Amino acid sequence: MSLPVLAIVGRPNVGKSTIFNRMIGERLAIVEDTPGVTRDRLYGEAEWLGRRFNVIDTGGIDLGDEPLLVQIREQAHLAMEEADVILFVVDGKDGLTNADQDVANILYRTDKPVVLGVNKMDNVKRRENLYEFYSLGFGDPIAISGAHGTGLGDLLDEIVRRFPEKSDDSYDDSVIRFSLIGRPNVGKSSLVNAILGRERVIVSDIPGTTRDAVDTVFERDGKTYVIIDTAGMRKRGKIYENTEKYSVLRAQRAIERSDVVLVVLNGEEGIREQDKKIAGYAHEAGRAVVIVVNKWDAVEKDEKTMDAFRRNIREQFRFLSYAPIVFVSAKTKQKLHRLLPVIDQVAENHSLRVKTSALNDCISDAIAMTPPPSDNGKRLKIFYATQVGVKPPTFVFFVNDPELVHFTYERFLENKLRETFGFIGTPIKLVMKKRNE
Repeated sequence: MSLPVLAIVGRPNVGKSTIFNRMIGERLAIVEDTPGVTRDRLYGEAEWLGRRFNVIDTGGIDLGDEPLLVQIREQAHLAMEEADVILFVVDGKDGLTNADQDVANILYRTDKPVVLGVNKMDNVKRRENLYEFYSLGFGDPIAISGAHGTGLGDLLDEIVRRFPEKSDDSYDDSVIRFSLIGRPNVGKSSLVNAILGRERVIVSDIPGTTRDAVDTVFERDGKTYVIIDTAGMRKRGKIYENTEKYSVLRAQRAIERSDVVLVVLNGEEGIREQDKKIAGYAHEAGRAVVIVVNKWDAVEKDEKTMDAFRRNIREQFRFLSYAPIVFVSAKTKQKLHRLLPVIDQVAENHSLRVKTSALNDCISDAIAMTPPPSDNGKRLKIFYATQVGVKPPTFVFFVNDPELVHFTYERFLENKLRETFGFIGTPIKLVMKKRNE
């Protein structure tokens, strides 16, 4: 199910990144008392009263030499388009400014709910400044302090209250949902059309011509699939033309609803840094992954080219060592018939359950082959393991002391599980717990 999205907007130096960090519980955004210090537009996941949602820190949208007002305007437009709720942050220390009014004038044009947060209200003397923000017309301003966390509970209550009702976009368990993610112009839309056998998605050589992510249900050989196409960019404007980072939010929202994610690379252009960043979201989300090299027909090649490209992928995408690689051409349909069987295989592995007896036999053999290491004379003991979940397969190991589990030995155990049970195309998760927990 796709999570609702909160976008944080406001003029520079009002504390957007501090609030963002508070919400997601991590210090991802750089926080410094200097306008424009947030260099990357960041995304995170937050939870309040059992409701999970994505948060966008729009302060990271950098438009180069563009005037500050233009940057603010573009950031606000992005928030208006992508968010379900907008958090408009102002500075209670400075009071209402012309720049705040400029942001408000943009937000008046949206039909999205806007919650007004007055930051830096940790000083009682500033409380009187709260009232002047009523003139912005966004209802009751909520006094908060991002630095100290005060008032954030009331703010989050109001934000969660404004989110749309949970939508049920679930499908039957037998249906395989897969999405295509990647940089603009890697050929995602062309692949969708080639798989479906019809021109459902507008295809253009211009990056970013896909406007929406749309589910399409289709059947093949008695199996039902849902294909989720993702857009790289949506509209004209400097924010969409100048930054590929925009595609990340699109990818994240599609990944959340997928069982299998196709990471699409452009065979003509090779691997770019953005490819790795986008693929990392699928891995971190625990989805099954297939790496698809598209436009292979356009690559000048000999008998060694494919092996060289495959080795380069393995080198650049070490965190996706479990993901199969498929070389295709959406244009000529070359090797396209191989794609759905691979999707079937990784989806099955993503849901694979292992018998507890077989699991512990595998672990016993691994321990006998390579005993656990010791640390300062204390040796790790693994008593038993059990599988506690799927999508991805998740295993709990009960040990004498989780602190003794070195990452190299954990990787060894994962490799043994893969050797024994396969798990091609899916990440697997290992959790170490003390036996009496």
